[in-house]
Amino acid sequence: MNRFSLRNLLFLTLCCDLGLFTKRLIAPAANILTDFLRIPGGIGTSFSLMFLVVAAELVPIFGCATLMGIVQSIIALSLGMVGSMGILSPIGYIVPGIVIDLIFLLSRKTGLGTDLTLTISNMLGAAAASLTANFIVFRLPGVPLALYIVVALASGAVCGSFAGVLVKRLRPVFSGSSASCFEERNISAINHAPRN
Repeated sequence: MNRFSLRNLLFLTLCCDLGLFTKRLIAPAANILTDFLRIPGGIGTSFSLMFLVVAAELVPIFGCATLMGIVQSIIALSLGMVGSMGILSPIGYIVPGIVIDLIFLLSRKTGLGTDLTLTISNMLGAAAASLTANFIVFRLPGVPLALYIVVALASGAVCGSFAGVLVKRLRPVFSGSSASCFEERNISAINHAPRN
């Protein structure tokens, strides 16, 4: 935890909450499409993961997406928002977080562009969530499972693109507040420096 500043922790907490509760807001609209396709979901999860992806980009510390998944699972359990996975729902939050962290780690080692990283991490995070839910609960056969994963990948790509827009809007604010904190620390250090 020492690697995270208070500002970063507050931002991660905000993204956790937004991811968890906005999923509930868009679920009714998303369910219209998924019910028509006769699959369990996938769209709401992609939208929820968008906030983890944004946070992982703006707080470039390995493990932050996994940490957010753990926090989301604790909040979901405490509020009874467990869905069809029941007591095993934390797995559905933590596995996508791990996948997102691994994609960002790979991206930083290989130099993938920001937009591509955001899109791929959102896509694969959503697919991982769908596969986890299918393994634990749904047990869909071939064609419905393939459709379920395709919807998760497609909605993940769209939400990953939205994540790129959010990052572009938030990065100047994030960088500006970092610079302000740095300047405040320097001023404080100068003021407390011994005078000859």
